[in-house]
Amino acid sequence: MMNQEITRILSSAEKTGWVLEPEAKRLLKIAGLPVPNFLWAKTLEQASAFAERIGYPVTAKIVSPKAIHKSDINGVVVGTKDYASLKETHKRFQNLEEFSGILIEEIVSGLEMIIGAKTDYQFGPVILLGIGGTGVEIYQDTVLRMAPLMEKDVVSMIRGLKAHQLIEGYRGHPPVDIKALTRLLLDFSGLVMEISDNIESIDLNPVMCSSDNCIVADARIILRKKESKN
Repeated sequence: MMNQEITRILSSAEKTGWVLEPEAKRLLKIAGLPVPNFLWAKTLEQASAFAERIGYPVTAKIVSPKAIHKSDINGVVVGTKDYASLKETHKRFQNLEEFSGILIEEIVSGLEMIIGAKTDYQFGPVILLGIGGTGVEIYQDTVLRMAPLMEKDVVSMIRGLKAHQLIEGYRGHPPVDIKALTRLLLDFSGLVMEISDNIESIDLNPVMCSSDNCIVADARIILRKKESKN
């Protein structure tokens, strides 16, 4: 049975058709997936207090039902270094359409990867792994497997990437935490199986993988359109 809070998050997003990032991050956290320390701040005072608590610099993102692609409207600021910078960012975000607050979170680093899922109407949930970030469409280095995943599937997916050496360690660069990446993919697969009837797609991009961990830095969940009743 689906977690009641996950059900509530998905139900509350039906009006927009997608889950706002703070709620998507909360859903992932409930499901046991690693996310940065974050806060959906409704005021500048809340944002400032949280930034002070976790320590500058921080990442600041617009929260708006109209900002599904935040980077397209300059709605993401990485490396906000102090209160003055945060105040300036908050003021600019307030002028964007349907401003609903600001997401403040700790900065995470590592190899940028993408993990995603789509619900295929014929085959069911399909899981994607690839080299992520803004260059995902350029490199197109991805692999697909049907869900649910097993550990052997994750090993095969990693080895199936053209850039698998970046994950396994290359020219002096340490390998990413393969155990953490495997655990993340298996937990993600389990979540996708649980909510597949409700979603069209999930994109975790980027997932920042280092030698210590793999953390979901950004998340977008698109809901499945409900069939109209005639």
